[in-house]
Amino acid sequence: MTTTRTPFARLLAACLGALVLSATAASAQDAVDEAAAKKEGKVSWYTSTPIKQAQQIATDFEAKTGIKVELFRSGGTAVLRRFQQELEAKKIAADVLTTSDPAASNVLAAKDTFVAFKPKDFDKVPEAAKDKDGRWIGQRLNIMTIYARGDKVTAADLPKSWKDLLEAKHKGKLVMTDPSFTSLQVSVVGMLAKANGWGFYEKLSQSGIMIVRSNQQVSDAIKRAERVIAVGALDSYAAEDRAAGHNIVTIYPEDGTFIIPSPTAVVKGSPNPNTAKLFAQYMISEAAQKIFPKDGGYSARSDIDPPDGSPHVSKIKVIPVDYDYLEKDANAIKKKFAEIFQ
Repeated sequence: MTTTRTPFARLLAACLGALVLSATAASAQDAVDEAAAKKEGKVSWYTSTPIKQAQQIATDFEAKTGIKVELFRSGGTAVLRRFQQELEAKKIAADVLTTSDPAASNVLAAKDTFVAFKPKDFDKVPEAAKDKDGRWIGQRLNIMTIYARGDKVTAADLPKSWKDLLEAKHKGKLVMTDPSFTSLQVSVVGMLAKANGWGFYEKLSQSGIMIVRSNQQVSDAIKRAERVIAVGALDSYAAEDRAAGHNIVTIYPEDGTFIIPSPTAVVKGSPNPNTAKLFAQYMISEAAQKIFPKDGGYSARSDIDPPDGSPHVSKIKVIPVDYDYLEKDANAIKKKFAEIFQ
C-alpha cells in the first residue's frame, strides 16, 4: 500500500529535517556571544607567535570586531613562565594563550586551566594538532628542520641527516636555539637525545656551535653569514628569507623532520571570557590561517595550502614526538642541555 503525504505532512517533515540539520551544525561548534564580547571590548593575548604574524592577526581582528588586542609576545618558554607565575599567584591576566609547547599545554589542560571550546572550523584542524575536547587547538604547524646558506655551503656538503651535523667539515658553521628560551627546541632536543643519546649533543657542543635564544636570531646569524647552517630551526624563517631574496636551502633530513603544533587555548577564569572565545575562533578562521603560508609558515588547517615552494605536510617524513615523555622530562632536558653547552 502506498502512502501519499499531504502538503502539511511534507512541510512538517521538511521543518523537522531542518531542525535536525541545525542541531547537528550547532553540536559541531560551540557558541560565541559576539555582543557580550564587544561589551568587554578587549582581549589579552599571550603568545610566542612570530611578531609579524602576531601583529597582523591582532590588527585584523581589531579591524573586524572593534575589540582591542593587548599583546604580550615573547619566546615560548618566557610566555609560559609568565603565565604560570600569574596562575600560581591567582592573578590571571591572559584571556588567550598561544605557545609552541603541546606537552606543556597538555599538562595545563589536565589541571583544568583551559575552557573546553570547539569553535567554528574546529573540524578543519587535524586530530594530531588539537585536543579532542577542545581544550587547545593548533594555531599553526611548526616545521623544525635544518636550513643553510646555499651560496656558502655546496650541495655536496649539505648535511643529509641529523647525524651528518657531527661531521668535522661543519665545525664552526652551526647555530641553534636554546630550549630554555625556545619551547619548540625542547621537542627537538628531547626527541633527538632520546633517539641518539645525549652523546649526540655532547659531540655537537664540540663543533663550536653558536647557541642563541630565538629563531629570529638564528635567521639573522645565517643572513649575516656568521653561521651558515641552522640546526633544528623553524623553517618559516627560512621560507620568509628566501622570499626576500636570500639564498637559503631547506634540508628535510633523511631520518625525519619535526612537525609541532602551536596550541591556542581559552584561559579559564580570565577577565574577558567572551572576547577570548571570539578571538580564539578568529585564530582558526580562513582569513587568519592564510597569514601563515604567506609568511612561509604552515596553517593548522588541512584545507589551506602550504607556502609556495614548500612540500605538503603529507610529503614530509615526520619524526613522532612523544609528548608524554616531554611532559615529564622537559625540565631535565633543559638542565642537561645547559650542562653540555655552558
